[in-house]
Amino acid sequence: MSNFAIETNGLTKRFGDVLAVDHVDLRVGVGEIYGFLGLNGAGKTTTIRALLGMIRPSEGNVKVLGQPVGPNGRGPWAQVGHLVENPSAYPELTVRENLDMARRLQGIQNPKVVDEAMAALSIASYADRKAGTLSSGNFQRLGLARAMLHSPELLILDEPANGLDPAGVVEIRELIKSLAQEKGVTIFMSSHILTEVDRIATRIGIIHKGKLIEEWDTEKREQLRTKRLEIRARNLEGAFISMQSAGFKPVIKDETILIEHVHAIDFPDDIVRILVNAGAPPIHLAVVQENLEDYFLKLTNGPSLQAQVTKQSPTQVEIASSPKNDSSQ
Repeated sequence: MSNFAIETNGLTKRFGDVLAVDHVDLRVGVGEIYGFLGLNGAGKTTTIRALLGMIRPSEGNVKVLGQPVGPNGRGPWAQVGHLVENPSAYPELTVRENLDMARRLQGIQNPKVVDEAMAALSIASYADRKAGTLSSGNFQRLGLARAMLHSPELLILDEPANGLDPAGVVEIRELIKSLAQEKGVTIFMSSHILTEVDRIATRIGIIHKGKLIEEWDTEKREQLRTKRLEIRARNLEGAFISMQSAGFKPVIKDETILIEHVHAIDFPDDIVRILVNAGAPPIHLAVVQENLEDYFLKLTNGPSLQAQVTKQSPTQVEIASSPKNDSSQ
């Protein structure tokens, strides 16, 4: 089998005059958790539908688990589980009946897989509840249980945490991690919950206006998070000159001094002393770090979160006028 669980070459899809996916080249390794991020309308779901053979590409080709995906349902679907957009179920059948029907349609002989799937998704207590009466979160769990019923080698999930409460999001996150780490299942998941993707994905692809514009592995994501010290002072010019003289290479942006020097970040109390001694005491000093959401929105020209960065910062020191008011990290 190929080293890639998913491989696309020049994948393109047009709907009339709309170019939904534009020459996307994807390579997803076996056992990876690949997070597929994009704004609404970026081309995520269209790409997923092409991966599953639900739509035919206008150009390019798709391989899944080493097999070409093509007309007439061609592809390795016995080894693939999927959940695309909204899950489907027979509303008048119970949870157990829905899963048992899926088991029989997939030719699975062991009826115990139904109980195992319900237990894994925490819906065993709803086994005899009609699917149409489930909450949106439990209906999503039913869809995920159905996708995993046959122990697939590859799971393709479109917004897997949709409709789940915070506890449910954590459950699904841990389940996805365990499937990849303990069973070697490849996970390809789209999501708008950027922080969740960042927590579990081994690699992330960003699609924007139909184009795959960037990919990040774990190492690159760490590099993208820029940590800096932000300083505001009434005597901004004096503060800037004192930092420059101390060798910290400051820059000014929006009436704020920015410093990325390691010593300044690790020892902000030293910076306060320098500023006070220079007659330019800070009125605000904070160590901030850009997160994935900030960078993603900048990359896709989304609304700036710069004004919120200080509030989100894990390390912040507000200064009145004296270094005695400083606190360590």
